[in-house]
Amino acid sequence: MPDGPLTRANAPRRLRAFVDPIGGLLSEAFHLLGLFAIGAATVWAAAAAFLGMIEKGRASLEDLLLLFIYLEIGSMVGIYFKTNHMPVRFLIYVGITALTRHMIVVVQTEAAPDIGILILASGTLVMALAVLVVRFASHRYPSDRGDEAT
Repeated sequence: MPDGPLTRANAPRRLRAFVDPIGGLLSEAFHLLGLFAIGAATVWAAAAAFLGMIEKGRASLEDLLLLFIYLEIGSMVGIYFKTNHMPVRFLIYVGITALTRHMIVVVQTEAAPDIGILILASGTLVMALAVLVVRFASHRYPSDRGDEAT
């Protein structure tokens, strides 16, 4: 043994060396299982939404935006699976699409849209500015992982 016999002084370090690979394996397995579960749930939800559109015989703008949300989530899962990095911009795109979808629903259902529309539009603008900031920061201060890591 390179560490010599097990003693009270080296026991914690040797225990850590034994447990760390097991913890890493379990963590990676959970990570992959979670990604597959999110990907499968996204495909399931998108298919259910699409079948609902077929049953209705039409697709509204709200339905199409919902499909875009599913597409962005699926892209995010794919990028995260391949690179092990969360693309923050995709999260912001999902938020922008969700706010836009909600704003369309409010405009279509309310007789006289109120301050809520202004709040939703402001939130969309803030998120669009956040994308601009993230893009500028990733261009100006690139990481070792590349642009998609941001």
